[in-house]
Amino acid sequence: MSKGISGFSKLSKDEKIGWIAENYFSNPEGAAELIRKYWNADNALQQLHDEFIENTITNFYLPLGVAPNFTINGRDYIIPMATEESSVVAAASKAAKFWSARGGFKATVMNTEKIGQVHFIYKGSAEKLHAFFDAIKPKLISGTASLTANMQKRGGGILDIQLRNKTAELPGYFQLHATFNTKDSMGANFINSCLEQFSKTLKEEAIGHDAFTQEEKNLQVVMSILSNYVPNCTVRAEVSCPVNELCEDKGIDPEEFASKFLTAVWIAEIEPYRAVTHNKGIMNGIDAVVVATGNDFRAVEAGVHAYASRGGQYSSLSHAKIEDGIFTFWLEIPLALGTVGGLTSLHPLVKLSHEMLGSPNAEELMQIVAVAGLAQNFAALRSLTTTGIQQGHMKMHLMNILNQLQASESEKMQAVKHFESNTVSHSAVNDYINHLRNFHPANLEKDFLQ
Repeated sequence: MSKGISGFSKLSKDEKIGWIAENYFSNPEGAAELIRKYWNADNALQQLHDEFIENTITNFYLPLGVAPNFTINGRDYIIPMATEESSVVAAASKAAKFWSARGGFKATVMNTEKIGQVHFIYKGSAEKLHAFFDAIKPKLISGTASLTANMQKRGGGILDIQLRNKTAELPGYFQLHATFNTKDSMGANFINSCLEQFSKTLKEEAIGHDAFTQEEKNLQVVMSILSNYVPNCTVRAEVSCPVNELCEDKGIDPEEFASKFLTAVWIAEIEPYRAVTHNKGIMNGIDAVVVATGNDFRAVEAGVHAYASRGGQYSSLSHAKIEDGIFTFWLEIPLALGTVGGLTSLHPLVKLSHEMLGSPNAEELMQIVAVAGLAQNFAALRSLTTTGIQQGHMKMHLMNILNQLQASESEKMQAVKHFESNTVSHSAVNDYINHLRNFHPANLEKDFLQ
């Protein structure tokens, strides 16, 4: 039986919930009740969240944690991180404290250039098209004057437009490749508006261009859209210290640790299977801050992973070296972020996160986010090359397992104490909780009476 519906978007929120509950759940009342439990009691705040997207029925929570003790370019930060994964915040915090005692993190914005393209099909003389483009380029830029005025006041705007011939890859395919500086905004809407105006000017001018044949006049614009690949909008984050200061554990030799750490990075540089997981660890830190600050983590992910493949093979985003007894660990990544516009001025917790960071501009936020990724990577590699990743991760995951088993507060306290000196796994925690419950005094009394 079909469960399709016409006019769903026109239903009220309560009507949407009612229809979904009746058609997709065995316990409609229970499903509807759970959905409503996650509404905010403040009606105005709930309405704000309802209007972020379409067909909203409730809120989906992510924990917002904080990682203290970050020192970046001599300034102290506490970094907000929105994530559901255990050990991410703890690992970042531990790495931050470690490096704050060794001079902290250094971060530098390399460039802030963003990219947009008008993709079009033109069947005719490439020489004539290039001459035509050179003639209309000033009109392409002047045609966006009303769109760029405010951005130019802030020091941004259109940097350049190029005509690119891509016919070797696809017959008839050309593009207008435009570069932008959007200052403190991520700039997606600004860039896309400019591109659509370029497209309009391009078609209008082509129709009236006397040197074109009729076919050449009818060039076809396929699409006008920004690119989330921003290889010239990059930031570098790094840490360094003498090798003999690299390890706090007296049972681990710093020289041996440094050697294993470098080898682990080199493996990620040459082995794509390892590089993907290596970079995922970096993104654990980056995404958590990107989400907390109201930026587009999907765009960041896509751009970063494309950057990791720019050499023709997917590779590590971070690198390490030892020179003259100094250990240096760094990464360079593309980050197109904004601190104004979008959710940054709407979502109350996003605004809180920005204030917590000292209300950074876009370049400062790039530095903070890159540092969070490097800290996360350092923590992961330190665990991998010493105790192993599971020891720390599973201890952080212990509370999730206890909650899945519906452990009482007393059981949680006993379990935390027990697993301070025992290996955590789901089966081990399950066995331990069953052991506690089987030997609970009430159960012993029940067994005796029976």
